[in-house]
This record gives sequence, structure tokens and C-alpha cells, in this order.
Amino acid sequence: MTITAAGRRRRTRLTQTTAALLVSIAIAGCATKKDVTTTGSIPSSHASLETMGAAELDRVENSIGAAYERNPKDRETGLRYAQVLGMTGKHTQALAVMQQVVIAHPTDRDVLAAYGKAQAAAGQLEQALATIRRAQTPDRPDWRLYSAEGAVLDQLGRSDEARQKYRMALDSQPNEPTVISNLGMSYVLSGDLHTAETYMRSAAQQPAADSRVRQNLALVVGLQGRFKEAEEIARRELSQQQANANVTYLRSMLSQQNNWAKLADKDAKPTATN
Repeated sequence: MTITAAGRRRRTRLTQTTAALLVSIAIAGCATKKDVTTTGSIPSSHASLETMGAAELDRVENSIGAAYERNPKDRETGLRYAQVLGMTGKHTQALAVMQQVVIAHPTDRDVLAAYGKAQAAAGQLEQALATIRRAQTPDRPDWRLYSAEGAVLDQLGRSDEARQKYRMALDSQPNEPTVISNLGMSYVLSGDLHTAETYMRSAAQQPAADSRVRQNLALVVGLQGRFKEAEEIARRELSQQQANANVTYLRSMLSQQNNWAKLADKDAKPTATN
């Protein structure tokens, strides 16, 4: 199928809106009970850092930063510090922190996964892909790393390869909502919002689905101009403060795709995706 200039512009806008979300939710799945690198595309009720305001995050950043300066080789401190830095938009600094942590823990798969996330957030996609692949081991493959690899491949525009990795992840971990959600985001990046929503709804219906997955569904619904429905999804199962934060974030993300006032005025008809 020939892609028109308008189609290319549409894909570019969709890519800008969703690319960062992919690695975020993919590598969130790499977190263990001791790992604190979990992040969501929209603030989550299940991770305390994601519910903090700017002032609280500043205090946490200063506190963890001081601990990191005392012992930059400590695994947990480094992972947490890099997470906070990433949440406050300091991606270059977060990458520098993870570079130190990975030097101290070069074979730790969770550390390598977090390092790959930091590289991707800093725009080093090819390096991130190499790091994630280095973390993977053929004799003990990790479905979370397959999903993370797919997320980076999607950002590189290699959607067919990305979807293959997501399906490999699902072969190991059937019905895993974060992987299904990433598969849905892959179709967002290619402009197929209808298929994307199908996967997102499937992800949100899984028993293990968390708020991040449901908020990504809200984003995809909103991208089709169905704002009221998207806001209802964004507000479910959250406190009023968290719901308001999610809706604010949703509006911010959607404003990158289209004028918010136009979206709010649209009826429930989905936007064309071809």
C-alpha cells in the first residue's frame, strides 16, 4: 500500500505521541521485587513515585542523590535514583547514573534492562537494543526482555520485528497484559488505531492488568477523538487526585496529536486510520 504524505505526517505525529510509552511499559515488566525501576505511561496508583507531585519528587531526588553520592556502586540506590531522574525529565543524567551501576553490575539482567531503558529514553535506540539483547540469554530467555526489545524495535520503525518479539514474549507468558498493551501500541505507531484498541481492550481485561495498561487504553480511545469515553477510563479505580492527574496527562498527550478543543467537540466517531 502506498503511504501518502498526509499518512506519513499522521504516522510521525502518532510516533511522537506514543514512542516513549512503549519502552516505559515494556521495561517496567523487567522489575523484580527488589527492583524499583517500574514506571508507567501515566501515573499509576500501584507505584508510589508515580503518584508524587513535583515537590515530593524533588525531595526524593535530593535524598536518593545524596545516598548515591555516598555509594554510586549500590544497585538499589542507583536504580531508584535513575528512575527518579527519568521521571523528572533528566534523561542524560539518568543515563550517566545507569552507566555507573552497570559497570558495577555488568551481568545483572535487571540492571542491564534498566540501562537499556535509560539509553532509549536518552534517544540512544541502537545502543538500547544492543544492551537489552546482551541482557537476554538463550538458555534462560526472559519474556520481559523480549517485550522490551520489541518496544525499542517499534521506535526504530521495525514493526514486524517488534511484533514478533511481543509474540515470543506471549508464548512464554500467555495473556500478559503489559505485552499485549505494547502490541497495541505497536499498531498505534503504524496508524492502525482500530487494531490497537482491540489489543488494548484485551490487555485491560486481563486479571493482572494494572492502571498503566488501562491508561494506555484511555490514550488510544482519546486518539480516536472519543474524549468522554477516554476520560471515563482514565478515572476508573483511582482516587480523585490520581484521576485528575491522569486526565491532565491524557490531555497533554492528546494535544500533541491534535487540538484539544477539536477532540473534545468530536462525537464518538473514530478517526480514520488509513
